[in-house]
Amino acid sequence: MRKPVAVPARPPPTIDRTRVQTVPVRRRPSKVRRRDEARPHRAGASFAEFLDGLPDLLGAADLRAAIDAATRARAAERTILWGLGAHVIKVGLAPVFVDLMERGFVSGILMNGAGCVHDLELALLGATSEDVGPALDDGSFGMARETAEALNGAIARGAADGLGMGAAVGRELLTGRYPHRARSILATAARLGIPVTVHAAIGTDIHHMHPSADGAALGATSYRDFETLTSLVATLERGVYFHVGSAVILPEVFLKALALARNLGHRVRRVTTVNLDFLRPYRPLVNVVERPTRLGGRGISLVGQHELLLPLLAAGLIERAGVEP
Repeated sequence: MRKPVAVPARPPPTIDRTRVQTVPVRRRPSKVRRRDEARPHRAGASFAEFLDGLPDLLGAADLRAAIDAATRARAAERTILWGLGAHVIKVGLAPVFVDLMERGFVSGILMNGAGCVHDLELALLGATSEDVGPALDDGSFGMARETAEALNGAIARGAADGLGMGAAVGRELLTGRYPHRARSILATAARLGIPVTVHAAIGTDIHHMHPSADGAALGATSYRDFETLTSLVATLERGVYFHVGSAVILPEVFLKALALARNLGHRVRRVTTVNLDFLRPYRPLVNVVERPTRLGGRGISLVGQHELLLPLLAAGLIERAGVEP
């Protein structure tokens, strides 16, 4: 059988650019104007001037919107809720966040179980975060005795007293022998009466491996915290939820708490949600930024490293509100 002979394609007809229909540039809508541009920083200028000099576009505009929303919420005594992944504490941001707590920018906190681990170790030792690779190789990873005994003991006592995990660990840090408790988020929350909810996934945290761990206590205290979180989310109308650094657990827990609050008849529609992370993972983007704000409010995504973004946001809040601790 003879192979078919390729037939050269006909060239398309030449376009006639003399027939292009133009529009006057002055009548064309433009998304960027000179008034939106940044102003160069000058030596000795204040942080407020730096903030005002950012371009009124994209991420800088979103940062301003997040700052303005939280400032309005604080002035109106609306709920400002913060979801904190453990990484926030690991990268040295607890003192910045404690300062925001002292200044009235925090109505409630939700965190995962690892947040308790790092907050407690820093309060106890002034150090945290072991080198996982070598420790896993020799079987010592997660086997710090004092960390496990302090956390598991606090949680067991909290379960017996009807407390949630956040309140139980906060009480331990506030009343126990922790020389660095002043920089502790959980101890400060206990002192100021700010509710903290901890949402544990059994087996994810190092103290779960120890013989002192009590599965019933872990489950009971974490479930009480889910109920407390739902009560907090139920008050988020015209408030703000900042979500910082949890890719899976906290976005899922927040969404379920919102669903439960709405099911019980609480009006939570006009809410500003802000996700801060150096990536845009699926669950924070969908469960924090997009889905909760479908009925009103606004979802904002700020992309960057926590150790840069959170201090920048915190400084903006302090400048806008003009408050001292």
